[in-house]
Parts: sequence; structure tokens; C-alpha cells
Amino acid sequence: MLDISAWFNDLLADNLIFTPTTLGYYWEGLVTTTQLVFLSLVAGLILAVPLAIMRSSKRKWISLPVYLYTYVFRGTPLLIQLYIIYYGVVFIDGIQETFLWPVLKEAFYPALIAFTLNTAAYTTEIFRGAIKATSQGEIEAARAYGMSQRLMMRRIILPSAFRRALPAYGNEVIFMLHASAIASVVTLMDLTGAARFVYARFYAPFDAFLFVAAIYLCLTFAILYFFRFLEKRLLAHLRPLNG
Repeated sequence: MLDISAWFNDLLADNLIFTPTTLGYYWEGLVTTTQLVFLSLVAGLILAVPLAIMRSSKRKWISLPVYLYTYVFRGTPLLIQLYIIYYGVVFIDGIQETFLWPVLKEAFYPALIAFTLNTAAYTTEIFRGAIKATSQGEIEAARAYGMSQRLMMRRIILPSAFRRALPAYGNEVIFMLHASAIASVVTLMDLTGAARFVYARFYAPFDAFLFVAAIYLCLTFAILYFFRFLEKRLLAHLRPLNG
């Protein structure tokens, strides 16, 4: 381990910008970005499934509030949503005297809330479209077996909709990764924040931002590969048979 550390230090000895210290900032930014994107996607997915079911309802009093929520969050920039949540939480009466304040005063959690609400809105519409596209034959077959609406939703409609929504949801994951670059505007040391720090310290914009662009590119290819693998496994029955 010591030999590897010595080799790494020797490799960077003649480099004025990418030193162990600055690479440490990039590593910190990578961890923050990964945590922010992963947690927001998980929370957004958990919210989106019931919201998509409600959005697909024929009862207006159920579907309309969800429609308004998705319309607002898909129709406004994520940056504005982040500003409103990050700066607006201070103006809630009595918030600073509650147990929530130690959490909300940290930039990470308002950013997590904004990202979660945004991705939940997009994912809700993705799943809603996939639910609506469920084959009528599948629904009729489930009814013929005597399945209730809840059981049919759980065993037939949702698994089928998830497979159809997978390509679009993969694009949403990549979008959230790229959108996370705005988190640095609320003082988070994410990947973009690390690049800004290096730029401000060394006045080397190309080195700082091209390096972080390469990191984003590697993460994007990893996500693409993961979703391609899932599509091959879950949509294998749709591939044409050879011969």
C-alpha cells in the first residue's frame, strides 16, 4: 500500500494542478454527487409509483392534484426549485425552533428535497404512460383469473409497466446526474463545486472543468451500460428469435 502511495505521489510530483490535495476535493465532490443523485432517485421512485397509479385514475379528484404537481415541477427549471426550497425554508415561521432546523440548515438536504420532487414528477409521468400502455389482453386475462384491481395492479400492470418504462427511466437517471451539477450553487462541494475550487485556485478553467467533464462522462457510460444490461434481461422476450 505504501508503494502504491509513493508511486502516486511521484506521478503527481511535477503536476501543479492535479495534486493529491486537489484530487481529494474531486473525490469529495464525487461522493457528494453520488449520494445526492442516488438518494433523490430512490426517494423519487418510491414517490412516483403511487403517484403514477393516482395519475392514471379516472377519478378527477384523485388524478388532478397529481397532474398539477407534475405540471409545475416539469414546467419550471430545477435551479429555480432549488433556490426556492434552499432559501425559502428560512422564511417558514418557527422552523428554526423545530427539530427539523439542524437538518434543513445544511445545504445537502434542501438540495435532496428539490431533486427528489423534480425527479418524482418526471418519473410519475413516465410510469403513468407505461401503465396506460398496458395491453388490454393482459388486463382481461387477469380479470378472467378473478384478480382484484389491487392484485392485478401489483402482479400484472406494474411489472409490465416497469419493463416498458425502463428505457425512458434510464434517460431520467442520466438527466438527474447531469442536473446535479447545479447543486454547487447552494454551497455544496459536488463535482462541479470541486472544479470551481480548482479553477479559482489555479486559474485553469480547461484543466479543472475538462477533468470533471471526463468524470461525468464515465458515470454516464456506467449508467448506460447498467440500463442496457437490465433491458437485455427484462426485455429478452421481445427480441426476435434467430432462425
